[in-house]
Amino acid sequence: MWLMAGLLFTPLAWAVLTLLLDFSKGRVVTWLGILVQVLVSLGLWAAVASDGGFLYLLGGWQAPLGIELRVDGLAVTFVLLTALVAAACGWHASIYLDPGKPWHRYFWPLFWFLWAGLNAVWLGGDLFNLYVGLELISLAAVGLVALGGQADALRAAIRYLMAALLGSLAYLLGVALIYGQFGTLSLAGVTELMNSGDVQSGLTFPLILMLLGLALKTALFPMHGWLPPAHGIAKSPVSALLSALVVKASFYIAARLWLDLGGHLGGYVLAQLIGVLGSLAVIWGSWLAFRQAKLKQVVAYSSVAQIGYLFLLFPLTWGVTDAISQQAQQGITLQVVSHALAKAAMFLAAGNLIMSVGSNRVDALAGVSRFLPFSLFSFGLAGVSLMGLPPTGGFAAKWLLLQASLASGQWWWLGVLLAGGLLSAAYVFRVYRASFIEATDTDQFYHPSRSLEVIPMILALLSLGLGLVAEPVLSVMSLPFEGASQ
Repeated sequence: MWLMAGLLFTPLAWAVLTLLLDFSKGRVVTWLGILVQVLVSLGLWAAVASDGGFLYLLGGWQAPLGIELRVDGLAVTFVLLTALVAAACGWHASIYLDPGKPWHRYFWPLFWFLWAGLNAVWLGGDLFNLYVGLELISLAAVGLVALGGQADALRAAIRYLMAALLGSLAYLLGVALIYGQFGTLSLAGVTELMNSGDVQSGLTFPLILMLLGLALKTALFPMHGWLPPAHGIAKSPVSALLSALVVKASFYIAARLWLDLGGHLGGYVLAQLIGVLGSLAVIWGSWLAFRQAKLKQVVAYSSVAQIGYLFLLFPLTWGVTDAISQQAQQGITLQVVSHALAKAAMFLAAGNLIMSVGSNRVDALAGVSRFLPFSLFSFGLAGVSLMGLPPTGGFAAKWLLLQASLASGQWWWLGVLLAGGLLSAAYVFRVYRASFIEATDTDQFYHPSRSLEVIPMILALLSLGLGLVAEPVLSVMSLPFEGASQ
Protein backbone atom coordinates (compact mmCIF):
# COMPACT_ATOMS: atom_id res chain seq x y z
CA MET A 1 0.00 0.00 0.00
CA TRP A 2 1.40 3.35 -1.07
CA LEU A 3 0.25 4.98 2.18
CA MET A 4 2.57 2.75 4.18
CA ALA A 5 5.53 3.53 1.95
CA GLY A 6 4.71 7.23 2.23
CA LEU A 7 4.79 7.11 6.01
CA LEU A 8 7.93 5.04 6.45
CA PHE A 9 10.23 5.80 3.53
CA THR A 10 9.49 9.32 2.32
CA PRO A 11 10.67 10.87 5.65
CA LEU A 12 14.00 9.11 5.11
CA ALA A 13 14.16 10.51 1.58
CA TRP A 14 13.45 14.02 2.86
CA ALA A 15 16.17 13.54 5.50
CA VAL A 16 18.80 12.61 2.93
CA LEU A 17 17.76 15.44 0.61
CA THR A 18 17.84 18.14 3.30
CA LEU A 19 21.23 16.88 4.46
CA LEU A 20 22.63 18.06 1.11
CA LEU A 21 21.05 21.54 1.31
CA ASP A 22 21.56 24.69 3.32
CA PHE A 23 19.00 25.89 5.87
CA SER A 24 16.87 28.00 3.53
CA LYS A 25 16.63 25.39 0.77
CA GLY A 26 16.07 22.66 3.34
CA ARG A 27 13.20 24.74 4.74
CA VAL A 28 11.45 24.81 1.36
CA VAL A 29 11.89 21.06 0.90
CA THR A 30 10.61 20.49 4.43
CA TRP A 31 7.46 22.53 3.82
CA LEU A 32 6.71 20.33 0.81
CA GLY A 33 7.51 17.18 2.79
CA ILE A 34 5.28 18.24 5.67
CA LEU A 35 2.36 18.73 3.29
CA VAL A 36 2.88 15.25 1.84
CA GLN A 37 3.17 13.63 5.27
CA VAL A 38 0.04 15.32 6.62
CA LEU A 39 -1.98 14.23 3.58
CA VAL A 40 -0.70 10.65 3.78
CA SER A 41 -1.42 10.51 7.53
CA LEU A 42 -4.95 11.79 6.97
CA GLY A 43 -5.42 9.23 4.20
CA LEU A 44 -4.39 6.30 6.39
CA TRP A 45 -6.51 7.55 9.30
CA ALA A 46 -9.54 7.82 6.99
CA ALA A 47 -8.88 4.34 5.55
CA VAL A 48 -8.78 2.72 8.99
CA ALA A 49 -11.83 4.72 10.17
CA SER A 50 -13.74 3.44 7.13
CA ASP A 51 -12.53 -0.15 6.77
CA GLY A 52 -10.94 -1.04 10.12
CA GLY A 53 -7.40 -2.00 11.01
CA PHE A 54 -5.21 -4.66 9.44
CA LEU A 55 -1.86 -6.43 9.69
CA TYR A 56 0.44 -5.42 6.84
CA LEU A 57 3.51 -7.34 5.65
CA LEU A 58 5.94 -4.91 4.05
CA GLY A 59 6.81 -6.15 0.56
CA GLY A 60 4.58 -9.19 1.14
CA TRP A 61 7.36 -11.08 2.96
CA GLN A 62 6.38 -13.19 5.93
CA ALA A 63 8.13 -12.88 9.29
CA PRO A 64 10.85 -13.31 10.38
CA LEU A 65 12.38 -12.03 7.12
CA GLY A 66 9.63 -9.53 6.46
CA ILE A 67 8.66 -6.44 8.46
CA GLU A 68 5.26 -6.74 10.09
CA LEU A 69 3.21 -3.57 10.50
CA ARG A 70 0.26 -3.41 12.86
CA VAL A 71 -2.23 -0.85 11.56
CA ASP A 72 -5.10 -0.24 13.97
CA GLY A 73 -7.03 2.74 15.30
CA LEU A 74 -4.51 3.53 18.01
CA ALA A 75 -1.56 3.43 15.61
CA VAL A 76 -3.14 5.73 13.01
CA THR A 77 -4.24 8.14 15.74
CA PHE A 78 -0.61 8.51 16.81
CA VAL A 79 0.51 8.79 13.18
CA LEU A 80 -1.90 11.68 12.70
CA LEU A 81 -0.91 13.26 16.02
CA THR A 82 2.74 13.11 14.94
CA ALA A 83 1.89 14.77 11.64
CA LEU A 84 0.06 17.64 13.39
CA VAL A 85 2.68 18.29 16.07
CA ALA A 86 5.70 17.81 13.81
CA ALA A 87 4.16 20.10 11.17
CA ALA A 88 3.65 22.80 13.80
CA CYS A 89 7.18 22.41 15.19
CA GLY A 90 8.70 22.38 11.70
CA TRP A 91 6.80 25.54 10.77
CA HIS A 92 7.90 27.21 13.99
CA ALA A 93 11.54 26.12 13.53
CA SER A 94 11.65 27.49 9.99
CA ILE A 95 11.05 30.98 11.42
CA TYR A 96 12.59 30.59 14.90
CA LEU A 97 16.00 29.21 13.94
CA ASP A 98 18.64 31.55 12.57
CA PRO A 99 19.54 30.60 8.97
CA GLY A 100 22.83 32.46 9.42
CA LYS A 101 24.14 29.85 11.85
CA PRO A 102 25.62 27.02 9.78
CA TRP A 103 24.82 24.25 12.26
CA HIS A 104 21.09 24.97 12.10
CA ARG A 105 20.99 23.33 8.66
CA TYR A 106 21.28 19.98 10.44
CA PHE A 107 17.93 20.52 12.11
CA TRP A 108 16.06 19.42 9.01
CA PRO A 109 17.66 15.97 8.42
CA LEU A 110 17.46 15.19 12.15
CA PHE A 111 13.84 16.34 12.14
CA TRP A 112 12.98 13.93 9.32
CA PHE A 113 14.90 11.00 10.82
CA LEU A 114 12.95 11.58 14.03
CA TRP A 115 9.64 11.59 12.15
CA ALA A 116 10.54 8.35 10.32
CA GLY A 117 11.42 6.66 13.61
CA LEU A 118 8.16 7.75 15.22
CA ASN A 119 6.06 6.35 12.38
CA ALA A 120 8.04 3.11 12.54
CA VAL A 121 7.21 2.75 16.26
CA TRP A 122 3.51 3.58 15.90
CA LEU A 123 3.09 1.01 13.12
CA GLY A 124 5.64 -1.59 14.23
CA GLY A 125 4.32 -5.09 14.79
CA ASP A 126 7.47 -7.00 15.74
CA LEU A 127 9.74 -6.46 18.70
CA PHE A 128 13.05 -5.99 16.88
CA ASN A 129 11.81 -3.39 14.41
CA LEU A 130 10.28 -1.50 17.32
CA TYR A 131 13.82 -1.41 18.71
CA VAL A 132 15.14 -0.07 15.39
CA GLY A 133 12.52 2.68 15.43
CA LEU A 134 13.38 3.55 19.02
CA GLU A 135 17.08 3.83 18.23
CA LEU A 136 16.42 6.06 15.23
CA ILE A 137 14.30 8.32 17.44
CA SER A 138 16.89 8.40 20.23
CA LEU A 139 19.87 9.22 18.00
CA ALA A 140 17.96 11.93 16.14
CA ALA A 141 16.71 13.41 19.42
CA VAL A 142 20.21 13.48 20.93
CA GLY A 143 21.49 15.25 17.82
CA LEU A 144 18.71 17.83 18.07
CA VAL A 145 19.48 18.50 21.74
CA ALA A 146 23.16 19.05 20.90
CA LEU A 147 22.30 21.38 18.00
CA GLY A 148 24.49 24.46 18.31
CA GLY A 149 27.33 22.82 20.22
CA GLN A 150 27.19 24.86 23.44
CA ALA A 151 28.79 23.15 26.44
CA ASP A 152 25.51 22.86 28.40
CA ALA A 153 23.71 21.42 25.37
CA LEU A 154 26.47 18.87 24.78
CA ARG A 155 26.41 17.78 28.44
CA ALA A 156 22.63 17.37 28.34
CA ALA A 157 22.86 15.47 25.04
CA ILE A 158 25.51 13.07 26.38
CA ARG A 159 23.43 12.39 29.50
CA TYR A 160 20.41 11.79 27.28
CA LEU A 161 22.44 9.45 25.06
CA MET A 162 23.66 7.39 28.02
CA ALA A 163 20.14 6.99 29.39
CA ALA A 164 18.75 6.13 25.96
CA LEU A 165 21.44 3.52 25.28
CA LEU A 166 21.03 1.88 28.68
CA GLY A 167 17.28 1.68 28.19
CA SER A 168 17.70 0.30 24.68
CA LEU A 169 20.15 -2.37 25.84
CA ALA A 170 17.72 -3.58 28.50
CA TYR A 171 14.93 -3.71 25.93
CA LEU A 172 17.10 -5.50 23.34
CA LEU A 173 18.20 -8.12 25.86
CA GLY A 174 14.55 -8.81 26.61
CA VAL A 175 13.84 -9.15 22.88
CA ALA A 176 16.68 -11.68 22.52
CA LEU A 177 15.37 -13.74 25.44
CA ILE A 178 11.84 -13.76 24.01
CA TYR A 179 13.14 -14.85 20.60
CA GLY A 180 15.11 -17.65 22.22
CA GLN A 181 11.98 -18.82 24.05
CA PHE A 182 9.34 -18.44 21.33
CA GLY A 183 11.25 -18.42 18.03
CA THR A 184 9.40 -15.35 16.78
CA LEU A 185 9.67 -11.59 17.13
CA SER A 186 6.08 -10.87 16.13
CA LEU A 187 4.19 -9.34 19.05
CA ALA A 188 0.95 -10.85 17.73
CA GLY A 189 2.69 -14.22 17.32
CA VAL A 190 4.06 -14.26 20.88
CA THR A 191 0.63 -13.28 22.21
CA GLU A 192 -1.02 -16.08 20.23
CA LEU A 193 1.47 -18.67 21.51
CA MET A 194 0.97 -17.55 25.11
CA ASN A 195 -2.81 -17.56 24.84
CA SER A 196 -2.85 -21.00 23.22
CA GLY A 197 -0.75 -22.54 25.97
CA ASP A 198 1.49 -24.27 23.41
CA VAL A 199 4.63 -23.08 25.20
CA GLN A 200 5.64 -22.83 28.80
CA SER A 201 5.81 -19.28 30.05
CA GLY A 202 9.31 -17.90 30.07
CA LEU A 203 8.07 -14.37 29.76
CA THR A 204 8.38 -12.84 33.21
CA PHE A 205 12.05 -11.85 33.31
CA PRO A 206 12.41 -10.61 29.71
CA LEU A 207 9.17 -8.63 29.90
CA ILE A 208 10.17 -6.95 33.17
CA LEU A 209 13.59 -6.20 31.67
CA MET A 210 11.98 -4.61 28.61
CA LEU A 211 9.54 -2.59 30.71
CA LEU A 212 12.41 -1.32 32.86
CA GLY A 213 14.37 -0.17 29.81
CA LEU A 214 11.31 1.53 28.33
CA ALA A 215 10.52 3.23 31.66
CA LEU A 216 14.03 4.71 31.65
CA LYS A 217 13.57 6.01 28.10
CA THR A 218 10.18 7.46 29.10
CA ALA A 219 11.77 9.19 32.13
CA LEU A 220 9.55 7.57 34.74
CA PHE A 221 10.41 8.65 38.31
CA PRO A 222 13.04 8.09 39.70
CA MET A 223 14.78 7.57 36.32
CA HIS A 224 13.90 11.04 35.09
CA GLY A 225 17.15 12.89 35.79
CA TRP A 226 18.21 13.09 32.13
CA LEU A 227 14.97 14.69 30.88
CA PRO A 228 14.84 18.24 32.37
CA PRO A 229 18.39 19.21 31.27
CA ALA A 230 17.76 17.91 27.73
CA HIS A 231 14.32 19.48 27.29
CA GLY A 232 15.32 22.68 29.06
CA ILE A 233 18.49 23.42 27.08
CA ALA A 234 17.26 22.43 23.60
CA LYS A 235 15.87 24.93 21.11
CA SER A 236 12.14 25.51 21.71
CA PRO A 237 10.93 23.60 18.59
CA VAL A 238 13.17 20.71 19.64
CA SER A 239 11.87 20.76 23.23
CA ALA A 240 8.32 20.67 21.86
CA LEU A 241 9.10 17.61 19.72
CA LEU A 242 10.85 15.80 22.57
CA SER A 243 8.13 16.38 25.14
CA ALA A 244 5.13 15.94 22.85
CA LEU A 245 6.26 12.89 20.86
CA VAL A 246 9.63 11.34 21.67
CA VAL A 247 9.01 10.20 25.25
CA LYS A 248 5.60 8.89 24.16
CA ALA A 249 7.18 6.40 21.76
CA SER A 250 8.81 4.29 24.49
CA PHE A 251 5.65 4.46 26.61
CA TYR A 252 3.61 3.36 23.59
CA ILE A 253 5.72 0.20 23.26
CA ALA A 254 5.52 -0.46 27.00
CA ALA A 255 1.73 -0.13 26.86
CA ARG A 256 1.52 -2.50 23.89
CA LEU A 257 3.62 -5.08 25.73
CA TRP A 258 1.57 -4.77 28.90
CA LEU A 259 -1.84 -4.94 27.21
CA ASP A 260 -0.85 -7.90 25.01
CA LEU A 261 1.36 -9.87 27.39
CA GLY A 262 1.02 -8.39 30.87
CA GLY A 263 -1.78 -10.77 31.79
CA HIS A 264 0.73 -13.64 31.81
CA LEU A 265 2.92 -11.99 34.46
CA GLY A 266 0.59 -12.56 37.38
CA GLY A 267 1.84 -9.21 38.60
CA TYR A 268 -0.73 -7.32 40.72
CA VAL A 269 2.12 -6.06 42.90
CA LEU A 270 4.12 -5.03 39.81
CA ALA A 271 1.13 -3.14 38.40
CA GLN A 272 0.57 -1.29 41.67
CA LEU A 273 4.28 -0.51 41.99
CA ILE A 274 4.36 1.05 38.52
CA GLY A 275 1.26 3.05 39.43
CA VAL A 276 2.95 4.30 42.62
CA LEU A 277 6.03 5.38 40.64
CA GLY A 278 3.75 7.22 38.22
CA SER A 279 2.00 8.91 41.15
CA LEU A 280 5.31 10.00 42.67
CA ALA A 281 6.29 11.41 39.28
CA VAL A 282 3.10 13.50 39.21
CA ILE A 283 3.67 14.95 42.69
CA TRP A 284 7.45 15.34 42.63
CA GLY A 285 7.64 16.61 39.05
CA SER A 286 4.91 19.20 39.68
CA TRP A 287 6.59 20.40 42.87
CA LEU A 288 9.95 20.79 41.13
CA ALA A 289 8.25 22.60 38.25
CA PHE A 290 6.80 25.07 40.76
CA ARG A 291 10.25 25.76 42.23
CA GLN A 292 12.23 26.31 39.02
CA ALA A 293 13.71 29.75 38.34
CA LYS A 294 13.95 29.20 34.56
CA LEU A 295 10.84 29.13 32.39
CA LYS A 296 11.82 26.18 30.19
CA GLN A 297 12.80 24.17 33.27
CA VAL A 298 9.30 24.78 34.62
CA VAL A 299 7.86 23.27 31.45
CA ALA A 300 10.46 20.45 31.43
CA TYR A 301 9.68 19.32 34.99
CA SER A 302 6.01 19.59 34.10
CA SER A 303 6.70 16.90 31.49
CA VAL A 304 8.07 14.62 34.22
CA ALA A 305 4.81 15.10 36.12
CA GLN A 306 2.48 14.60 33.16
CA ILE A 307 4.31 11.42 32.11
CA GLY A 308 3.43 9.99 35.52
CA TYR A 309 -0.28 9.93 34.68
CA LEU A 310 0.40 7.58 31.77
CA PHE A 311 1.69 4.83 34.04
CA LEU A 312 -1.67 4.59 35.80
CA LEU A 313 -2.53 2.43 32.79
CA PHE A 314 -0.75 -0.53 34.43
CA PRO A 315 -2.78 -0.85 37.65
CA LEU A 316 -6.06 0.24 36.03
CA THR A 317 -5.92 -2.53 33.40
CA TRP A 318 -4.75 -5.34 35.67
CA GLY A 319 -7.30 -7.86 36.96
CA VAL A 320 -10.32 -5.78 35.93
CA THR A 321 -13.21 -6.32 33.54
CA ASP A 322 -12.82 -5.61 29.85
CA ALA A 323 -15.10 -2.58 30.16
CA ILE A 324 -12.98 -1.00 32.91
CA SER A 325 -9.77 -1.81 31.06
CA GLN A 326 -11.14 -0.22 27.89
CA GLN A 327 -12.14 2.88 29.84
CA ALA A 328 -8.66 3.20 31.34
CA GLN A 329 -7.03 2.70 27.93
CA GLN A 330 -9.21 5.43 26.44
CA GLY A 331 -8.35 7.78 29.30
CA ILE A 332 -4.62 7.20 28.92
CA THR A 333 -4.76 7.60 25.14
CA LEU A 334 -6.63 10.89 25.46
CA GLN A 335 -4.06 11.96 28.05
CA VAL A 336 -1.23 11.21 25.61
CA VAL A 337 -2.87 13.15 22.77
CA SER A 338 -3.95 16.07 24.96
CA HIS A 339 -0.54 16.31 26.61
CA ALA A 340 1.26 16.19 23.27
CA LEU A 341 -0.74 19.12 21.91
CA ALA A 342 -0.63 21.14 25.14
CA LYS A 343 3.04 20.59 25.88
CA ALA A 344 4.11 21.42 22.30
CA ALA A 345 2.06 24.63 22.58
CA MET A 346 3.60 25.42 25.96
CA PHE A 347 7.22 24.95 24.84
CA LEU A 348 6.69 26.98 21.66
CA ALA A 349 4.95 29.76 23.58
CA ALA A 350 7.74 29.70 26.17
CA GLY A 351 10.27 30.06 23.35
CA ASN A 352 8.42 33.16 22.12
CA LEU A 353 8.38 34.66 25.63
CA ILE A 354 12.08 33.97 26.13
CA MET A 355 12.86 35.53 22.75
CA SER A 356 10.81 38.57 23.70
CA VAL A 357 12.42 39.29 27.08
CA GLY A 358 15.90 38.01 26.20
CA SER A 359 16.09 35.77 29.27
CA ASN A 360 15.01 32.29 30.34
CA ARG A 361 14.21 33.34 33.92
CA VAL A 362 10.62 33.44 35.14
CA ASP A 363 11.16 36.73 36.97
CA ALA A 364 12.36 38.33 33.70
CA LEU A 365 8.80 38.04 32.36
CA ALA A 366 7.72 41.12 34.35
CA GLY A 367 5.62 43.34 32.10
CA VAL A 368 5.55 40.98 29.13
CA SER A 369 1.76 40.58 29.44
CA ARG A 370 1.32 44.04 27.88
CA PHE A 371 3.53 43.30 24.89
CA LEU A 372 3.09 39.59 24.14
CA PRO A 373 -0.42 38.68 25.34
CA PHE A 374 -1.01 36.22 22.49
CA SER A 375 1.87 33.90 23.44
CA LEU A 376 1.05 34.27 27.11
CA PHE A 377 -2.56 33.32 26.41
CA SER A 378 -1.40 30.25 24.44
CA PHE A 379 0.76 29.23 27.41
CA GLY A 380 -2.25 29.59 29.72
CA LEU A 381 -4.61 27.63 27.46
CA ALA A 382 -2.12 24.78 27.32
CA GLY A 383 -1.84 24.97 31.11
CA VAL A 384 -5.62 24.68 31.45
CA SER A 385 -5.45 21.33 29.66
CA LEU A 386 -2.62 20.15 31.94
CA MET A 387 -4.72 21.10 34.96
CA GLY A 388 -7.57 18.98 33.61
CA LEU A 389 -10.23 21.68 33.51
CA PRO A 390 -13.29 21.29 31.23
CA PRO A 391 -13.79 21.23 28.29
CA THR A 392 -10.17 20.29 27.50
CA GLY A 393 -8.82 16.95 26.39
CA GLY A 394 -7.00 16.75 29.73
CA PHE A 395 -10.33 16.93 31.55
CA ALA A 396 -11.86 14.17 29.40
CA ALA A 397 -8.80 11.98 30.00
CA LYS A 398 -8.80 12.46 33.77
CA TRP A 399 -12.56 11.93 33.94
CA LEU A 400 -12.19 8.54 32.27
CA LEU A 401 -9.31 7.64 34.59
CA LEU A 402 -11.37 8.72 37.60
CA GLN A 403 -14.26 6.52 36.52
CA ALA A 404 -11.93 3.57 35.89
CA SER A 405 -10.35 4.04 39.33
CA LEU A 406 -13.74 3.99 41.09
CA ALA A 407 -15.13 1.13 39.00
CA SER A 408 -12.07 -1.02 39.72
CA GLY A 409 -12.13 -0.22 43.46
CA GLN A 410 -8.75 1.53 43.25
CA TRP A 411 -9.99 4.81 44.77
CA TRP A 412 -6.50 5.85 45.90
CA TRP A 413 -5.58 7.07 42.41
CA LEU A 414 -8.19 9.83 42.75
CA GLY A 415 -5.89 11.69 45.12
CA VAL A 416 -3.15 11.64 42.49
CA LEU A 417 -5.47 13.09 39.84
CA LEU A 418 -6.66 15.85 42.18
CA ALA A 419 -3.21 16.74 43.55
CA GLY A 420 -1.68 16.77 40.09
CA GLY A 421 -4.30 19.21 38.82
CA LEU A 422 -3.81 21.59 41.75
CA LEU A 423 -0.03 21.54 41.46
CA SER A 424 -0.27 22.15 37.69
CA ALA A 425 -2.36 25.22 38.43
CA ALA A 426 0.28 26.41 40.91
CA TYR A 427 3.19 26.45 38.47
CA VAL A 428 1.14 27.86 35.58
CA PHE A 429 -0.24 30.70 37.72
CA ARG A 430 3.27 31.39 39.02
CA VAL A 431 4.36 32.16 35.47
CA TYR A 432 1.29 34.35 34.97
CA ARG A 433 1.91 36.19 38.21
CA ALA A 434 5.45 37.04 37.12
CA SER A 435 4.27 38.27 33.72
CA PHE A 436 1.74 40.71 35.20
CA ILE A 437 4.24 42.46 37.47
CA GLU A 438 4.91 45.94 36.09
CA ALA A 439 8.67 46.46 36.46
CA THR A 440 9.03 49.20 33.84
CA ASP A 441 6.96 51.58 31.76
CA THR A 442 9.25 51.27 28.76
CA ASP A 443 8.68 48.82 25.94
CA GLN A 444 12.00 46.99 25.93
CA PHE A 445 10.64 43.75 24.53
CA TYR A 446 11.37 42.14 21.19
CA HIS A 447 8.20 41.34 19.23
CA PRO A 448 8.44 37.93 17.50
CA SER A 449 6.82 37.27 14.15
CA ARG A 450 3.04 36.88 14.30
CA SER A 451 3.42 33.40 12.80
CA LEU A 452 5.49 32.33 15.81
CA GLU A 453 2.58 33.31 18.03
CA VAL A 454 -0.13 31.72 15.90
CA ILE A 455 1.43 28.24 15.92
CA PRO A 456 1.27 27.57 19.71
CA MET A 457 -2.21 29.10 19.77
CA ILE A 458 -3.44 26.55 17.19
CA LEU A 459 -1.99 23.67 19.21
CA ALA A 460 -3.43 25.00 22.47
CA LEU A 461 -6.88 25.37 20.88
CA LEU A 462 -6.68 21.80 19.56
CA SER A 463 -5.89 20.56 23.07
CA LEU A 464 -8.75 22.66 24.43
CA GLY A 465 -11.22 21.38 21.84
CA LEU A 466 -10.20 17.73 22.11
CA GLY A 467 -12.59 17.21 25.00
CA LEU A 468 -15.49 18.34 22.81
CA VAL A 469 -14.77 15.75 20.10
CA ALA A 470 -13.50 12.97 22.35
CA GLU A 471 -16.22 10.47 21.41
CA PRO A 472 -15.54 10.28 17.63
CA VAL A 473 -11.78 10.31 18.23
CA LEU A 474 -12.08 7.44 20.72
CA SER A 475 -14.27 5.48 18.32
CA VAL A 476 -11.41 5.39 15.80
CA MET A 477 -8.76 4.77 18.48
CA SER A 478 -10.54 1.61 19.61
CA LEU A 479 -10.57 -0.03 16.16
CA PRO A 480 -8.47 -3.25 16.35
CA PHE A 481 -6.48 -4.82 13.54
CA GLU A 482 -8.19 -7.85 12.05
CA GLY A 483 -5.16 -10.13 12.02
CA ALA A 484 -5.20 -10.67 8.27
CA SER A 485 -2.41 -9.18 6.21
CA GLN A 486 -2.95 -6.80 3.31
